[in-house]
Amino acid sequence: MLAYTYVSKGTFELREKPRPVLQDPRDAIVRVTLSSICTSDLHIKHGSVPRAVPGITVGHEMVGVVEELGSAVRGLHPGDRVAVNVETFCGGCYFCRHGWVNNCTDPNGGWALGCRIDGGQAEYVRVPYADQGLSKIPEHVTDRQALFAGDILATGYWAADISEISSEDTVLIIGAGPTGICTLQCVLLKNPRQVVVCEQDPVRLDFVRRHYPQVLTVGPEEAPAFLASHSGHGGADRVLEVAGGPDTFSLAWQCARPNAIVTVVALYDTPQVLPLPEMYGKNLTFKTGGVDGCKCGEILDLIAAGRLDTTPLITHTYPLARIAEAYDLFEHRQDNVIKVAIENGQ
Repeated sequence: MLAYTYVSKGTFELREKPRPVLQDPRDAIVRVTLSSICTSDLHIKHGSVPRAVPGITVGHEMVGVVEELGSAVRGLHPGDRVAVNVETFCGGCYFCRHGWVNNCTDPNGGWALGCRIDGGQAEYVRVPYADQGLSKIPEHVTDRQALFAGDILATGYWAADISEISSEDTVLIIGAGPTGICTLQCVLLKNPRQVVVCEQDPVRLDFVRRHYPQVLTVGPEEAPAFLASHSGHGGADRVLEVAGGPDTFSLAWQCARPNAIVTVVALYDTPQVLPLPEMYGKNLTFKTGGVDGCKCGEILDLIAAGRLDTTPLITHTYPLARIAEAYDLFEHRQDNVIKVAIENGQ
């Protein structure tokens, strides 16, 4: 089969590889019908993910059809259309039982697909703990509608959930990239009093203004003063940092009112500074970490009900045979790209 492969730092190649086989009774083999490229894939390409294993097939955003199931997998059948979770989790360890599946203690727990084991930018993928990591796609939900349910939409859903948003809150979202837009959609489900999106890219700002006219927008330089004047208590009640830029962490706490919650979703390439003397007295609560993507079923139900729709994020579609072109377009933000879908031709 064709598989997009991490060869070495700076080099991905489309290669012929053996089709995966079942290795454990809880495995499934999924025929990938649609996948996508994530910024985390670019981090692997450029050597920013030390745990990534050269030789692996990359890709962790995918949907497909179950081809084979291990003998211990329950609740799934060959032919089922499924969304694949970005995380591998056993479902039985201490962290899984508490819903913290990102911290699963299995050797391949957490983000394994497309990082430490072969992922889904390929024709087929082996999914460990398939009874946990696969979610059936509702009958009337398309592959394109379900594509992000297991990764960036799960991230936004988790971030909105842990931010403890109420109907009285002014919520600031820093970053309007793909994950930022997914986070925005999930924040809007909470019906806060006001939502503000901070973004410097004019293309992304235009996207927010066209698709979410009820949301206020602001650039980074104006954000602290804007939040101070557009909220009741001198800053945002809830801040969700989804950008991961050089100055966005400091911007997040500066825009927060005293006793606010600051949720950090972003992945940074460098350490961030927590200047406690400067923020002394603000009494902020910080929530950070990787997505705990164990609510994909809920997300797919919301998609089926028409309450979440991420299809406008898919601005470009390529066949797997041209995935290198798709990466070039996505990495260099050409042609107003937001997300790229990769189709398999089976």
